Amino acid sequence: MKEQDKIRMLVTTALMMCMTMVMTFIIRIPIPATQGYIHLGDSMVYLSVILLGWKYGAVAAGVGAAMADLLAGYAQYIPVTFAAKAVMAIIVGVAFKKIVENNIDGTKGLVLKVVAMAVAGVVMVAIYYAAEVFMYGNLLAPLVGVPMNCLQFAVGGVLALAMSKALKGIRVGKTQF
Repeated sequence: MKEQDKIRMLVTTALMMCMTMVMTFIIRIPIPATQGYIHLGDSMVYLSVILLGWKYGAVAAGVGAAMADLLAGYAQYIPVTFAAKAVMAIIVGVAFKKIVENNIDGTKGLVLKVVAMAVAGVVMVAIYYAAEVFMYGNLLAPLVGVPMNCLQFAVGGVLALAMSKALKGIRVGKTQF
């Protein structure tokens, strides 16, 4: 990778970290039943991967979301959030890479992308559920947050796909979208 491409990747990764943090921290809807909140940060998790690929996208997603937890006063969730969002990014990134490598586009490509985002979202929900079972010592209490977490990743996926259309033609590193 050329020096200029390395710098572009580093700067774009930092930008996506910040965008993930902002969309997670600033725009949040409190959930009284869970003492937590839902947010639009998952759109930036997905968009990070679309722009940067799975490696850099996972760093931007995990660190950005974890920073939002720190700022919001949810320090106990920092490791869980970092893992959940980084794993989301890796799943989507690897799937999208295979879709591009196999020249799958049109409706089939879109369906596969949506499925990848849904699988990543379900894994994220499972990670949070498992962590909260451990935190609360109860299998039932964490179930309250599952529907809102599902809504969060679904809305994030729709927003990311819409934004990626607007960014079509942007070049980051070796990849052009």
